[in-house]
Order: sequence, then structure tokens, then C-alpha cells
Amino acid sequence: MDLSLFYFSNDAQLPAEDRYRLVLEGARFGDARGFTAVWTPERHFHRFGGIYPNPAVTSAALASVTGRIDIRAGSVVAPLHHVSRIADDWAAVDALAGGRVGLSLASGWHKGDFVLRPDAYQDRQRATVEYADRLRRLWRQARPSRGDLPMWFSTGGSPGTLKAAAHAGVGVLTHLANQSAAELAARIAEYRAMYAACGHRGRGHVVLMLHTYLDEDLAAAEEQVRDPLERYLMSALGLFHGDTTSQGRPRGEARARLAVRPAYERYVRQGAGLFGSVDQAVSTVRGYQEMGVDEIACLIDFGVPVRHVLRGLEYLDELRLRVAGLTTSSARPANGYRGTGVLRTEEGH
Repeated sequence: MDLSLFYFSNDAQLPAEDRYRLVLEGARFGDARGFTAVWTPERHFHRFGGIYPNPAVTSAALASVTGRIDIRAGSVVAPLHHVSRIADDWAAVDALAGGRVGLSLASGWHKGDFVLRPDAYQDRQRATVEYADRLRRLWRQARPSRGDLPMWFSTGGSPGTLKAAAHAGVGVLTHLANQSAAELAARIAEYRAMYAACGHRGRGHVVLMLHTYLDEDLAAAEEQVRDPLERYLMSALGLFHGDTTSQGRPRGEARARLAVRPAYERYVRQGAGLFGSVDQAVSTVRGYQEMGVDEIACLIDFGVPVRHVLRGLEYLDELRLRVAGLTTSSARPANGYRGTGVLRTEEGH
């Protein structure tokens, strides 16, 4: 089981000077410690994820501060772009990264994103599937550092998208916001079967994004994550129900907190996220591994102060080692990641 780092922050919770500190320092940490990849998304014109309008730009920055970790888009909203531009941009990033890029293609669903290309909204699913084959051909012409372009389709569990991924011979990047663990297990089995039936080599690749924060135990983790995670989930409600704020203050905050409480409980206490101790996380990861998940993409930027997230990465690295079978007992992590000198965990937010 591989572990990677995933970013999709709510920029309203971060001071302007801190917006990209965690993604850069977290990538450095992951690069130094042997994490598999760092994923950054595409979102436009909304505080939920809106600090990541172009994953190619973000990835170019990450390429300049890392040397080994894979750099991936999680995701490129394919219908918003000309397919040739995607190939051209990412071939440049791949050259900067020395052949470390990968792309997960998303069809998009929020109409706010499609202000950039309104005519692409209705036919977005079909366009995304078609892009996979066209990108393969264009990628070879672009002469990238990497041979074949690793690709995934992003999905909340849609059977249609999983079927399309299997037929296209690409991986799947998914999450648990719209599906249970049991549904995920069944869909992975169906994806594997269809992938094999289509005659592709291997068995495909399934990446599961999980909200993540590890500490000494669940109580210590909840002390850090309760308010930030609830606010993060409240911000996400704005994507479904319109803006939930007025002059920076939540409308009906108590009601909004009640609305997101089931999601909070599910992520933090019911195994739909990685929270608590390393021992608890090992058990959770092993469970998803048995379902057929190949990689856990750990979403770490949902409003917890940067110094605490960086400290928590030490626990996450212990989890990586434990899952890989390199260690068998819990060891107390160091007193916080010092990074490269750009950040120090005892300073700043």
C-alpha cells in the first residue's frame, strides 16, 4: 500500500502569506521520506479549493523543490481545456520534474468552474473519456521525460466512470464523500473485473483520498481537527447550496455545524478518514488494502494550523513505514519536522 499527500484547502481559513506554505513544505517532507506522490487539484472561483486554479502551475512549483516524489494532478478538469494544451503544459512540467508527473482527469460538476468554458458543461463526461486516448497520442509527440503518461479518472463512485476507466485502461482516483466502504469494495471488484476483461496488462490502479490527521491518540487528534474540519465541511456546503457566508461570518453557523456533524463523525470516528493514533490508522489502511485500494492519498490541508500538520506528518511517516512492513512497533515521533529551513514548525500559523 502506497501513501501520498493530497491538497484541497479552503483558502478562507488561511492567511494570505500561508496559502502555499503547507503544500511546498509538505511536498519537501514527502520527497525526503519516501512518500509516493503529491496531488494538487483544479478548482475555480470558490474559496473551497480555489487557491488551486491550475495544477500545472502548482506542479511546476513542486517540481522545483522536490527530486523523487511523483507529482500528480488530482485533478485536471479536462473539459475546461483544449486537449493539446493539457499535453503541452504537462510535458513541460514533466521535463522540469524529470519524468515524475501523472494526471487524473475529472469531468467537473460545479457550474462555477465552467464560467471558463460554458459550452463544455453539458457534454463534459464524454469529453473527458475521449481525452484519455487523445492525451496518450499527444504525449508521445510532446517528447516528455516520462514514456507513458500515468492517468486516472476522478470519481465519487459513479459506476459509469469506473466502467469508463476500466475500458480506457486508466486508474481510478476516488473518495468516500458519496459512497460507503462496502460500496467502494464492490465497485473496486467490478473495476478490476472489467479492466481484465478489456485485455489490459496489470489490474489497474485505485487511489483513495482520505482526510488525514494523526496524533498520539484520537482525543489529541480531535483537539486539533474538530473546529477546522467542521469549518472546512461547512465551506464545502457552499458548493451545493450557494454561499454560506456573509461578510466573512457564517450564516446560521450552529445550523451549519449540525448539518456537517454526520460527515465529521464518519470521517473522524467511523473509518472514512485517517484520524487518531498510528495504530488506529494501520488498522484502517489494512482494511482498505484488503478491499483492493492500491494507494491512500492523505488530504492534510483542511484548516489545521500549519505547525500542527507538519508535526503530524511525523506520525504519518511512521504509518507509511508500518504499512510497508519496515517497522512493527510504535516509536514516538521527533519533535516536529524542521524541513529545509524555509519553515520551522514552532513558527507561524
